[in-house]
Amino acid sequence: MRILLIGPPGAGKGTQAARLAVHLSIPHISTGDLFREHTGQGTELGRHAHTHIRTGLLVPDWVTVGVLEERLARPDTERGFLLDGFPRNLAQAQALDGMTAGPEPRLDAVLVLEIPEAEVVSRIAGRRLCGRDREHVFHVDHSPPAVAGTCDVCGGELYRRDDDREATVRRRLEVYRSETAPVVGHYQAQGLVTTISALGRVQEVLDRALVAIGRGQVDDSCASSC
Repeated sequence: MRILLIGPPGAGKGTQAARLAVHLSIPHISTGDLFREHTGQGTELGRHAHTHIRTGLLVPDWVTVGVLEERLARPDTERGFLLDGFPRNLAQAQALDGMTAGPEPRLDAVLVLEIPEAEVVSRIAGRRLCGRDREHVFHVDHSPPAVAGTCDVCGGELYRRDDDREATVRRRLEVYRSETAPVVGHYQAQGLVTTISALGRVQEVLDRALVAIGRGQVDDSCASSC
């Protein structure tokens, strides 16, 4: 299957994309991972991406489209792929249309994760990372450390990234509404969009995604809440 996963920051796209790709045995393709790969290999696209990322600028569409086009040309995508973080705007969606053009549409589904803005702000603004190991992540409400401000794993000091501050999160949501939301309309016109709730446990959201693409079964016991 060839799937796009779209949603605002804080909706859990990365988590769901990784799990769904494993379940379907298809590659999970993230533009962030592609930028890092090309930067590490020193490709021309990687150099352009690194220059913009290092200075805090958005990577130009032509660079983003270029790394994705190269990735989709690899043999492992013949059986399908799951795109996470692309397309971010209408121009990128139109570029993807060109990449996937053929006698049959190459996209099978566009899954849109829906989540209230207040929940996004709560999820992201409450996140705390360990200063020694950023893999150790806590949340002030949902998974607080035993000792406030201190990592349970290694004792490092916890901090909040500048990108996780409420004002920054709200700006990121504004960008999503203005740039990425029109992408949803683009695919709705093609009859590809299914919207699913991003609220609840990780497995619950994954189950909804599987049902949406015809790879799962509706659980009648939670039909009203799932």
